[in-house]
Amino acid sequence: MVFGRRPRAPLLLARFSGLRRGACGRAMAVPRCFALELPGCTLAHFAVGDEAPDARPDPGVAALLGPPGRSYSLSVPEAEGAGCAARVRAARLHQRLLHQLRRGPFRRCQLRRLLCYRPGGGAGGLQHGFLLRDPCDSPDTRSALLALLDSCPEAPRPSLAEFSGDPLCRLWQLPWERRDGQGWRQLGRERVVPVPEPALHPVVPDLPSFGVFPHREAARAVLEACTSFIPEARAVLDLVDQCPEQVQKGKFPVIVIEGLDATGKTTVTQSVSDSLKAVLLKSPPSCISQWRKVFDDEPTIIRRAFYSLGNYIVASEIAKESTKSPVIVDRYWHSTATYAIATEGRSVLPADGEPWLPHG
Repeated sequence: MVFGRRPRAPLLLARFSGLRRGACGRAMAVPRCFALELPGCTLAHFAVGDEAPDARPDPGVAALLGPPGRSYSLSVPEAEGAGCAARVRAARLHQRLLHQLRRGPFRRCQLRRLLCYRPGGGAGGLQHGFLLRDPCDSPDTRSALLALLDSCPEAPRPSLAEFSGDPLCRLWQLPWERRDGQGWRQLGRERVVPVPEPALHPVVPDLPSFGVFPHREAARAVLEACTSFIPEARAVLDLVDQCPEQVQKGKFPVIVIEGLDATGKTTVTQSVSDSLKAVLLKSPPSCISQWRKVFDDEPTIIRRAFYSLGNYIVASEIAKESTKSPVIVDRYWHSTATYAIATEGRSVLPADGEPWLPHG
């Protein structure tokens, strides 16, 4: 899903996590605003709180949160102070929840993406989750959700809440909390109210953290957090560490050819390479391409870190080969960055000079 601006951007399934130069993102405050996917590839924003007592939420929101049926929100927080490892752990937990919410008793439910963010935006404030709607309001769904959370022993557990309506057509969120040794209990209720669409898309402040890594160390830190469960991550890091941090292109031209899959890039790059007697390079480079399947099966933050580091390896190869002959590159960081921006919901291209664009 893409959390785009209200003018009907197509929704793509995407997952993101993040870190920043010198440190992996800071601890998050509990988010109070939400962006919800609506039918027809649109988004609606709402908040939870006591403001605007006479306000009614967007009709599309009301149809998905209120009766008939029962809706539940499930979001993945990050452990306070745990740094980059927490980002990776949250991303993997989110992916596992997605797989489980498509099985068993949840198959009769509707599953939508839900983005939680801080009022006013700001980096480090995102939580990614789901809205699960049971049209039959079966108690088995609630029991299955609580059992699912019990199967997540790592702290912090995913956050669960349910929504209900009242005779005055107001909507309420009722959060659940597990108390050790005392089971689950509801913590009361809070009003669901409308909120204006933010001036900046909620994912934009965190793009340098999980979408477009602006420097090598940002991507490297993600794979470093994965070495305990992805052996190939260490092999990739070893290859990256062999590359100089600062590289400079040689005197010969470098031509990058970008394009969608199955549009003839391979044919064109090979033809141009033959015509110019140039060296042909590809991203990801051959030294790590055998591990693409491993990383393609991982959450988005890990997958993007892998492809980003592949671009840095290619940069080293470009610097070396362009001292001897022309170089043709089949994909480079341009497509990596463009895909990340598009699938994270950015509705416009970044302005020249934005600090989070990739650089050495």
